[in-house]
Amino acid sequence: MKAVEECSDMWELRLYVAGQTPKSMTAFANLKRLCEEHLEGKYRIEVIDLLKNPQLAKGDQIFAIPTLVRKLPQPLKRVIGDLSNTERVLVGLDLRPLKE
Repeated sequence: MKAVEECSDMWELRLYVAGQTPKSMTAFANLKRLCEEHLEGKYRIEVIDLLKNPQLAKGDQIFAIPTLVRKLPQPLKRVIGDLSNTERVLVGLDLRPLKE
C-alpha cells in the first residue's frame, strides 16, 4: 500500500522559506497536506525563516527558496519550489516509487 508503512521511524523535514510570502505559505500548506496523507503522524516539520536566521542556509546548502530538506530518514533529500507538484515531491522524498 503506502511505502512509508514499512518504515516506523519519524520523518524529520525542514522547510526553508524567506518570510511569509505567498509561495512560502503555499509550500507549507502543500507539505502539511502531503504529510497528513502519506506520513500520518510520523513526521516533524521545522520551518526555518532565512530572513530571521540567514546563517542556517549554509548548513543544508540552501540556494533557492522555498526548499524542503528531508533530514531523516537518511539519505538527505531536497525538493525546491512551492511543492505544488505532488508526484514530484513524493518521488523526491522517496515516499512513492516512480510510476511504470
